[in-house]
Amino acid sequence: MLESTTLAVKEQEKTVALFDTLAQMGHEQIVFCNDPQSGLKAIIAVHSSILGPALGGVRMWNYATEQEALNDVLRLSRGMTFKNAIAGLNLGGGKAVIISNPRKDKSEALLRIYGKFVKNLNGKYLTAEDVGMTEKDMEYISMETKYVTGLPHYLGGSGAPAPMTAYGTYMGMKAAAKKVYGSDSLAGKRIAIQGVGHVGEVLVDYLTKEGSKVFITDIYEDRIKAVANKYKVEVVDKETIYDLDMDIYSPCALGATVNDDTLDRLKCTIIAGCANNQLKDEKIHGQECLKRGIVYAPDFLINAGGVINIATEVNGSYNQAWAKAQTETIYEKTLEVLNVSLSQGRNAQEVAMEMALRRINEIGRIKAMY
Repeated sequence: MLESTTLAVKEQEKTVALFDTLAQMGHEQIVFCNDPQSGLKAIIAVHSSILGPALGGVRMWNYATEQEALNDVLRLSRGMTFKNAIAGLNLGGGKAVIISNPRKDKSEALLRIYGKFVKNLNGKYLTAEDVGMTEKDMEYISMETKYVTGLPHYLGGSGAPAPMTAYGTYMGMKAAAKKVYGSDSLAGKRIAIQGVGHVGEVLVDYLTKEGSKVFITDIYEDRIKAVANKYKVEVVDKETIYDLDMDIYSPCALGATVNDDTLDRLKCTIIAGCANNQLKDEKIHGQECLKRGIVYAPDFLINAGGVINIATEVNGSYNQAWAKAQTETIYEKTLEVLNVSLSQGRNAQEVAMEMALRRINEIGRIKAMY
């Protein structure tokens, strides 16, 4: 009896802690999805729907623990709110994670069951492609719900978001170079790309064509081989990439790679990549970058090209020309943020977040009026 009472108290404490976390981060809704037959274990997080339906990709990853997955989806969905707002989109922020190995556990049934859960949210959350997912996966999900984006072109969709995500990151990186070096040329710059998946490879293409000296690493050997065989790059070990003598560090895999340990090792003047949540702690590590003279291009600002690309699909018909033109505005927005950051001695991530929040408050007030 005592043991069961203790367990009940512990579970109650976990529940209270979860709601405290949601209150601190400002989330509206969390949905836990479970289907033992297909093996689906997923979490959908809606952070904000003030500007519109919460748009954000679904990430399939073999998380070490369920708590790690929950932490990730909470941070990612919050980041989507800022990303969509600063990109000028009338969309809120959301995200989903599927706790599975994308190379071993993915199936049509699992994806379609996930689609059922998305459908049950009645359009409050729009799902899309993210790490571990493909256009074909979006097609399977769409068999069960219309609230899916990034569908293949042959279905009238915007296609994979990776090319435009990479293009926006490239624009942001060039803007950071302009601020630091006085020129946005990346020719001859030593750039380390951590993660050469769908987005990272396209970024490598842009950089090698411009004449950058590119270093790559990835957790998957087949990705390293594919990119190394296609482009003029130098492969480095995933553990030593932080120790390279480089101009720009570009995180393009998972988050939190800018932390206490790596900042002591990084020899760069710019951090600009397409990964989400690159700073382990926005305040601490954003300020540390500033203190160490490292210009940090806010992740949710420069990697917004993918959601911009998808936004045209959400609006009814895909318009690539509009998406590219809107993505190119990332250059000027990045310069604006960095100018404020450096002139006022303030964390660039927080400056960008303030810009996003200002738009949410201003446009949210308009939307609330009759």
